[in-house]
Amino acid sequence: MRLLKLLILFITIQVSAQQGGMWIPSLLEGMNEQEMTNLGSKLTAKDIYDVNNSSLKDAIGHFNGGCTTEIISGKGLILTNHHCGFSQIQSHSSLENDYLKDGFWAMNLEEELPNEGLFVEFIVSIEDVTTQVLSGITDTMTEKEKQSSIDKNSNAIQKQTKTEAWQATKVKSFYQGNQYFLFVTERFEDIRLVGAPPSSIGKFGSDTDNWVFPRHTGDFSLFRIYADENNHPAKYSKTNKPYKPKHHLPVSLDGIEEGDFTLVFGFPGRTNEYLPSVAIEHITQEYNPSNIAIREAALKVIDAKMKSSDATRIKYASKQARIANAWKKWIGENLGIEKSNAVVNRKTFENNYAKALKTKKLDKKYGHILPEFDRLYGDFSKINIKRRNFIEVFLVTNELMQMTFRAYQMETAAKTNPNSFENAKAALVSRLKGIHKNYDVQVDKDVYKAVMPLYSNNVDISIYDKTAFTDLKSALQLLEGSPKEVFKKLNKDVAYKYAKPLIEEFINTIDAEFQKKNTSISALQKQYMKALMEALPNARYFPDANSTLRVTYGQVRGYSPRDAVYYQPVSYLDGIMEKYIAGDYEFDVPKKLRDLHASKDYGQYADSNGKVPVCFLGTNHTTGGNSGSPAIDAQGNLIGLNFDRVWEGTMSDMNYDPEICRNIMVDLRYILFIVDKYAGATHLIDEMTLVHPKKK
Repeated sequence: MRLLKLLILFITIQVSAQQGGMWIPSLLEGMNEQEMTNLGSKLTAKDIYDVNNSSLKDAIGHFNGGCTTEIISGKGLILTNHHCGFSQIQSHSSLENDYLKDGFWAMNLEEELPNEGLFVEFIVSIEDVTTQVLSGITDTMTEKEKQSSIDKNSNAIQKQTKTEAWQATKVKSFYQGNQYFLFVTERFEDIRLVGAPPSSIGKFGSDTDNWVFPRHTGDFSLFRIYADENNHPAKYSKTNKPYKPKHHLPVSLDGIEEGDFTLVFGFPGRTNEYLPSVAIEHITQEYNPSNIAIREAALKVIDAKMKSSDATRIKYASKQARIANAWKKWIGENLGIEKSNAVVNRKTFENNYAKALKTKKLDKKYGHILPEFDRLYGDFSKINIKRRNFIEVFLVTNELMQMTFRAYQMETAAKTNPNSFENAKAALVSRLKGIHKNYDVQVDKDVYKAVMPLYSNNVDISIYDKTAFTDLKSALQLLEGSPKEVFKKLNKDVAYKYAKPLIEEFINTIDAEFQKKNTSISALQKQYMKALMEALPNARYFPDANSTLRVTYGQVRGYSPRDAVYYQPVSYLDGIMEKYIAGDYEFDVPKKLRDLHASKDYGQYADSNGKVPVCFLGTNHTTGGNSGSPAIDAQGNLIGLNFDRVWEGTMSDMNYDPEICRNIMVDLRYILFIVDKYAGATHLIDEMTLVHPKKK
């Protein structure tokens, strides 16, 4: 009995009070529905997901493939995080119209700004197609043969699925490839910027406060979905009209208090909750530290340059945020794994799991898995680190190296298929223009000096003085002429000549070795997932996040990150003023917001104590991709906007611990307060459905 309890404790990711897990919304009836009810929910499974009637899922969109958004009015108004819309806000900014610094508010439909390439995708339906996808798969097949059959079966299912002309399909793998679901989707591509607070509100606290609590960040932005005359998805057109959704979320003015039910609905990106202890050790003790060092070196350069120049600040704002986000997350992840004693606990579980296999006479079938993990990771760790370090230097932190890498891809593609030259060149031209739009040669040169020694002993600063890539006009001239002429010029460029051997080593040796070894680990992880399910068939299993629509439920709760410290679950506008440092790029506060605080001009957005709540904590199990996800109350109303996790809880991607894992949400009353009282965009408030569920 004691052994069974230990096993169930692990498999449910140590969920206390039925909290934790990222659940498929089409499968909530039964135990999930009961758990939500126990936590205070008044929602039924069909209120959340229904194919035949409007439901909450019809208001939840995948924002540009990386974040979540929700519809908050009958006119297609959508809400997401400021950091999710950051690149769009930046793209419309200039020294003359600095929307990053000053904010942006469209006071009518005509002022809303289109965004090329931005999309929002909704889920129409979800269907289990595991039997069809795995049809014909046998244990005697190689992993390559299995994947080929899976791809073939998946493509056949998609072709057979009846959809409308504007809809699409995709098949996604769950439980490490042991289950498959078919998704029918609708993608809207005319998305316009409606409103964004200044970065002093939307990014208040910046890097210092990132991933920590108490948080005082108004991390939100507003966009609008436009559709054609039939209310169907369409490319941008001046004749398009605001989308009329199947469902939009009412907004609660009653707010939250500790113990309230919270449902976060969105598209979490990736988790690895069922990793063996050897994998967690590798990630936190070897893999993360090497990548942290590279990003830290780059950030020291970029941060200093951004502080010294407004032009540089605008150019590098989005890049800096992207680099800093994962850097700090990895640090917190390592701390959380250590604090929660995750590796030791996982090893204890593995010892008990091995005994359970013997008890169930499954040891001959699955007893090899854990020893094999030890062997594979011992052989995998160095190449995994080397591969990721290349990505960090060549694709994340240094833009000259990124340009050479993209040029190499163009050359390789065109030589492999000569007919693809024009398309490959066009793709490279587009990338070069995108990079140079926000490029500073001196910043990039100093980043190169800082990060390249962490990857290679071959460091040559002089390439910046001789290469054509650091000037857009010169870079584009490299690509003029016939394929033969282009390749000749390209291979004479000093930066390209320098980088090409490193890129070829990565492609032909490092990545090739990584893919081979990672395939073996993935196959074993799939078998391990199956072994867990056979050893404990009655235990609870939620699938790892894979950027598909998920429900995670919990409650508003504070937490204790360390001895003698307890964080209350709600932060307030008062705390913003306590942190205020005039002129500081992280903690400056706009004068109008200071004036509103001084006069207590809070309108209907203060709580019962007369204070404006800013952020609050919940026990919802979230990860990257949940940024912008709605926090929904027991009745289905919008109460918050998810945007972060606490630093000690970022380990939840591998080890959810209900004691310290908390998600951070912007209180909707603060968002409404900023839109109404700060921005004066009352027309947007008028669009929304404001409700008082607690006063019924």
